[in-house]
Amino acid sequence: MAYPLSILDLAQVVRGETTADSLRASVDMAQRAEAWGYRRIWYAEHHNMPTIASSATAVLIGQVAAATSTIRLGSGGVMLPNHAPLTVAEQFGTLASFHPGRIELGLGRAPGTDQQTMLAMRRDHTSADRFPQDVLELQGYLSGQSRIDGVEATPGKGTGVPLYILGSSLFGAHLAAALGLPYSFASHFAPAAMHDAVRVYRDEFTPSAQLSEPHVIAGVNVVAADTAERARQLFHDARRRRVAALVGRGRARDRRFTDEELDALLESPAGAQVAGMTKYSAVGTADEVTDYLDRFAVDADADELIVVSQAADRAAWLRTLELLAPLNARGVGRSRGAAA
Repeated sequence: MAYPLSILDLAQVVRGETTADSLRASVDMAQRAEAWGYRRIWYAEHHNMPTIASSATAVLIGQVAAATSTIRLGSGGVMLPNHAPLTVAEQFGTLASFHPGRIELGLGRAPGTDQQTMLAMRRDHTSADRFPQDVLELQGYLSGQSRIDGVEATPGKGTGVPLYILGSSLFGAHLAAALGLPYSFASHFAPAAMHDAVRVYRDEFTPSAQLSEPHVIAGVNVVAADTAERARQLFHDARRRRVAALVGRGRARDRRFTDEELDALLESPAGAQVAGMTKYSAVGTADEVTDYLDRFAVDADADELIVVSQAADRAAWLRTLELLAPLNARGVGRSRGAAA
């Protein structure tokens, strides 16, 4: 089965690293991914998370774009309610002016953080309600057909930076379909509504100037290694870290659990929640992961897959991407409209 393969880079700050180390590693990974034939890399906006360094998404994209030459780069996504649409249009219009044809703009409506941090960003708790209108306003700035009389984005106007709607529920599916935009579903951490959301999106899709046919990108966790045992251990360690983060919020945030305590937590309701979040995970050798991705693409009714690592070991993440690189050769050609 042929499907384009893209990457979601969370710019993870692993233990013993600084944020500068993490950001340099993201540049290095992008250069390798470009050589390995990956289609695109997206970076997600998160705030007040000590293990994720991609909060200033547009700035990171600019640095990576300057160090690469062909791979497409974008947000997965910009949390639009955190920003004025005009500001986002100017930022991504600047990027597109420097790197024409390579910049993409995925949009989400979640805050990308906790309630306290949301207030620190001066984000109105009702701003998510304006998400559809904000998307249209942003689209107008980038297309050169501003919806605000007398206001244009410079840079931005006429760049036509392609928009993508990100989601983990039916809301995003309805919106992406109504606007005729490609839809990326967050099945790598919120799998429950995937089938319903993709069905709604495809059933309701209305062609637009950007996209003539529906285009679905589905997220999936991947850990590939030279042996199945190594891959399973890396994934188990990742699940340990996730359950530790889940139960260690608040005052216990900096608590260090033993491996035995973490394994016990994985058998608790918190562990069941982690297992549910990581339902769609390809773990094993290159052949085993390829087989899983083939089946997942069909199950998700996806035109494209975007992979995200659960391994904190940076070398293991790079090895995963290297082992999956042959999929890119066969994925060329299955593209639809402007989303390709």
